[in-house]
Amino acid sequence: MIGRAIEERDWKMDIKKGPLASALSGILALSMVAIPAGIVLAGAILSVATVFTATPATAGTIIDEWKMVEAPEAPKLKSVKLDTETTALIVMDIQKNNCNEKRRPRCLATLAGIKGLLEKARSTGITVVYTITSSKKVDDILKQVAPKSGEPYVKASVNKFYKTDLEKILKGKGIDTVILVGTSAEGAVLNTATGAYARKFKIVVPVDGMSSSKAYGEQYTAYHLANGPGVRKRTTLTTIDKIEF
Repeated sequence: MIGRAIEERDWKMDIKKGPLASALSGILALSMVAIPAGIVLAGAILSVATVFTATPATAGTIIDEWKMVEAPEAPKLKSVKLDTETTALIVMDIQKNNCNEKRRPRCLATLAGIKGLLEKARSTGITVVYTITSSKKVDDILKQVAPKSGEPYVKASVNKFYKTDLEKILKGKGIDTVILVGTSAEGAVLNTATGAYARKFKIVVPVDGMSSSKAYGEQYTAYHLANGPGVRKRTTLTTIDKIEF
């Protein structure tokens, strides 16, 4: 009969598990009772079609799923108390060319907080180090957060440890913890945090002290620092007002 044909010869799928198995089991049971074969076959086709229609198709890649992805729960921000002798504040790439109303207004919004953190750090003797991008000069740093005389700086692309004296400067002063602020979040902040992790520094990132051209860059960076393998083990996400010395 129709039921045995489906069971023994024509149906090649493994139907041992899942909703398809349930649908077909019902169909096979129906075929064993006195119902005309045509009705059973029609029922089989309708039931199988319903199972496949009710099961959502899996997209091929994350690009296909892009608009369907929901943001995860926000990371928790923690208060931190830091040792003034072993902590350094690193101010990264806050320059005239990238921290402005046209290119990165979100950077301008961080300046007051970073300026206050700088003043607090300097008043307690915290080591302050600056970075600039490869083609810029110290004079390109915005005056609101410009370095004081004698404060060191390094010049590099996104990972400020790469081919610079940053590690030497920090370890020469006995630093084991770095506070990272600056722009861009997904560039200098994220990559320098990864570099710091690889060199066994503890990392503190105030989320209101990093910026990108769009909020998503900051969100992605916060998520990565809180959840990324390796770097999450040494990183504390916080806000400027939660940092104590």
